[in-house]
Amino acid sequence: MNAVVFDMDGLMFDTERLCIKIWDYAGEKMGIGKAGYMVYKTLGIRADEAVKLMHAELGDYDDKKFNMLCREYRKAYFAVNTVPVKKGLYELLEYLKCHSFKTAVASSTDRNGVLFNLKSAEIENYFDVVVSGEMVEKSKPDPEIYLEACRLLGENPEECFALEDSKNGIISAYNAGCKTVMIPDLWQGDSETDKMLFAKYNDLLFFKKYLESGSKWEKIINLI
Repeated sequence: MNAVVFDMDGLMFDTERLCIKIWDYAGEKMGIGKAGYMVYKTLGIRADEAVKLMHAELGDYDDKKFNMLCREYRKAYFAVNTVPVKKGLYELLEYLKCHSFKTAVASSTDRNGVLFNLKSAEIENYFDVVVSGEMVEKSKPDPEIYLEACRLLGENPEECFALEDSKNGIISAYNAGCKTVMIPDLWQGDSETDKMLFAKYNDLLFFKKYLESGSKWEKIINLI
């Protein structure tokens, strides 16, 4: 195994819970009610696909005003906070760097959003490749984004771990041929996707411990 490909929202950063607060704020300000619950229905997909699902659920509303209110909340939040980092991220990235693993981000978020978060957490220099939502034609669960990340890393998917938290992301990574590891966040998984997993850990530190164990990359049967 030569590389690790990271999802971003919900995997590296606790931004999905933040997004719930942002969408609740924007929805209430617009009079359409709290919209944060839609985060659960749009996990892992690109913004344009998420908008389609939101309109199907919430009806017709002003996208520009909704986005403006979201930016308003985000600006206020990041004026006093950095991006919320998930447990074990820094330790795992340092381990991978010290042991010469190649690393990539494969996120459905647009490039500006990805780079903002990486810079906020001061980890942009830990990644060799960044593949963002607008760089591929098809959103997760299509495997395109993971195939592109592996291509840019110069590695076969079978020789890459993929770290994911969402159903769409797991299906994407699995169908690309990566060894898929789930670190649950808002969604805890199901019997369908559990069959696709190489392993399932409570947090990123558990995955680091697995790498440290000197394993021969055999599938973890008993999920943690």
